[in-house]
Amino acid sequence: MIIKKAVLAVLMTAALAGCETQTEGQQRATTGALLGGAGGALVGQAIGGNTKSTVIGAAGGALLGAVVGSATTPQRRGQQLCRYQDRYGQIYTAPCDDRYYNGNY
Repeated sequence: MIIKKAVLAVLMTAALAGCETQTEGQQRATTGALLGGAGGALVGQAIGGNTKSTVIGAAGGALLGAVVGSATTPQRRGQQLCRYQDRYGQIYTAPCDDRYYNGNY
């Protein structure tokens, strides 16, 4: 019975990982949770050899996988805002571009 529930949970998580309405960070967190949960369940079963160890390993692996997946999402340059000063001394905010990163602002 537990195996059927685990398979159903994996299939549901895999279905959510492919949703187009998720941001890249959400997709990476979902995929990380899926892979981490599966790996954690295997490690928990190998170490403890019982259901409790498997569930604890799966939960810990899913949490760690989600955190790592979310944290490793690359930031897009166009989404960051930088402060610039024009030739009249006015300070304004605009999306960062190569001038900012190269020090030519």
